[in-house]
Amino acid sequence: MTAINENIEFIKKQIKETAIACGRDPETITLIGVSKRKSADKVSKAIEAGSTNLGENYIQEAVEKIDTLGKDRACWHFIGHLQSNKAKFAVKYFDYIHTVDKVKLAREIDKQAAKIKKVQKILLQINIAEEDTKSGACAKEAISLAREFSRFENLSLDGLMCMPPYFSDPEEARVYFKKLVRIQAEIQGAGLDTPAHLSMGMSNDFTVAIEEGSTMVRVGTAIFGSRD
Repeated sequence: MTAINENIEFIKKQIKETAIACGRDPETITLIGVSKRKSADKVSKAIEAGSTNLGENYIQEAVEKIDTLGKDRACWHFIGHLQSNKAKFAVKYFDYIHTVDKVKLAREIDKQAAKIKKVQKILLQINIAEEDTKSGACAKEAISLAREFSRFENLSLDGLMCMPPYFSDPEEARVYFKKLVRIQAEIQGAGLDTPAHLSMGMSNDFTVAIEEGSTMVRVGTAIFGSRD
């Protein structure tokens, strides 16, 4: 058994144990293996080991990798910053786009999805700690953006995504996960369809995120090791 196999098994075990401990069904939580900067060979090994949801950050790298591996071998999630001029590639190659934070970007994704008769699944990215170095909409914009996104025929707002600051103690991230859950409830309270998914939690804090309601955890280092 390879290190990647062992890592995936261990993480799935942690997800299952954490979910059961807080009264959740482990099957409602998706493990996304973050495969940026990883070779197609390593990603293929991860797929063979059962990591069939994969997250990529860079369009050009992802396109080459997906073409090599085959789009149908996994469910592909785009989790990096997306420029409008790359939207057509994201729509063509990815099942989910996690990082939509502006109407302009949503409009372009909708336009490109319409061209290929696709309803693109997107997540609204929230800059949960309002950090200058990170992308994402402000929390106070969430309802208005969700309302605008709902008007596009070729988009489906399937969730919310956040990336809290890194803490050596994952407990310190809990307050930010709670905040994203509140935003989800506020969108529902505004009479809009509730975004079903909460994409939150990474290698160092995914168990805390699951305790707070995460349905998608994005794990890279704990599966693949340090970046190549």
